[in-house]
Amino acid sequence: MSRLREQYNNEIVDALTKKFGYKNIMQVPKLDKIVVNMGVGEAKENAKILESAVKDLETITGQKAITTKAKNSVANFKIREGMPIGCKVTLRGEKMYEFLDRLVNLALPRVRDFKGVNPNSFDGRGNYALGIKEQIIFPEIEYDKVDKVRGMDIIFVTTAKTDEEAKELLTQFNMPFARN
Repeated sequence: MSRLREQYNNEIVDALTKKFGYKNIMQVPKLDKIVVNMGVGEAKENAKILESAVKDLETITGQKAITTKAKNSVANFKIREGMPIGCKVTLRGEKMYEFLDRLVNLALPRVRDFKGVNPNSFDGRGNYALGIKEQIIFPEIEYDKVDKVRGMDIIFVTTAKTDEEAKELLTQFNMPFARN
């Protein structure tokens, strides 16, 4: 069992119960899944670009990535319905906690001029979205082998009902929120 999951089971549940006054342990919000998405708009001209993005995403997450296809055609972007335009990975269980640990303790501190993540990126239902500008902040990516610096979106899906509960949950996982 990962260190973060053990910490969640022991300390975090106690802290959240104390703060929000839950009567039942099942009311305590928990991390449901983490979705890592990489949009690759240049994939429409060159399929090799998408392959390298998939390889980078698989290296970072340690899980097989799937390609995402365009849902509808957009003439201005020269995209047709069904064209591969990105890739994503959904992490659950041990891999999710391990990825969160690496993100918070290794990757985010390597961001240049890092002042914390935006505390206003909650969606109103207890989920948090985080945008990263470059994949090279992860230690698994070898800087010399990177063909192009790409960004990615990381979405934390929680069982929290409100943004306040979700923010407290992520704060307990040591998510470095910026001061307002």
